[in-house]
Amino acid sequence: MSSLYHPTVARLTYRALLGRRRALILFTLPGLLLLISLAVRLLTGTDDATADSVLGGFAMATMVPLIGVIAGTGAIGPEIDDGSVIYLLAKPVKRPTIIFTKLIVAIGVTVAFSAIPTLLAGFLLNGNANQLAVGYAVAAAVASIAYSAVFLLLGTVTRHAVIAGLIYALVWETFFGSLVAGARTLSVQQWALAIGQKVADGDVISSDVGLATGVILLLAVTVGATWYAGRKLRTLTLAGEE
Repeated sequence: MSSLYHPTVARLTYRALLGRRRALILFTLPGLLLLISLAVRLLTGTDDATADSVLGGFAMATMVPLIGVIAGTGAIGPEIDDGSVIYLLAKPVKRPTIIFTKLIVAIGVTVAFSAIPTLLAGFLLNGNANQLAVGYAVAAAVASIAYSAVFLLLGTVTRHAVIAGLIYALVWETFFGSLVAGARTLSVQQWALAIGQKVADGDVISSDVGLATGVILLLAVTVGATWYAGRKLRTLTLAGEE
């Protein structure tokens, strides 16, 4: 692990992600979820169906992927855009170490700002009846890992990573996912929900894919995206040196 994690790279990445502008967005989305959850609890009391709608419809479908976009692309995208990544690549740090370190930071930020608020919102909404809060929190945490890897990859392959990430998160997963059944099977959200469904009691959480399929696809996408991001960063190094 020590050969794949570089503390200085991690510190610089945390500083970039938690800067004033990004931090404002990162705190706004969880804050909105908690405010909605509190208002719903005060107005309707505890209700599993309502809790499922809020956690599934807002937390998993909107908040988690958006935070993943911010953290994943922000971990490396700005450095590539302004050219400062060349100074980082000039240091005696292995390229896979840079990618893996930035991925760990992006995952940590995404989990902190999505899974933890989802857990708190679940307790606010129905007191974790039927393990609903824990199930959705686990799903959010698992999705955070895959989203971070995918959006970190986008940050290495395109200067329009944020736009591409938003298209995937909001257009593909949210819009097409709500209209086309087949699109839901190719969705990080649905793969993660398959794990959340297993954690929660009964069928309070539903997914369009089975548990084994969800786990395999999450692992494949996370590992594949991380590997390819490292490969692209190595290519970028060669281009910079030329």
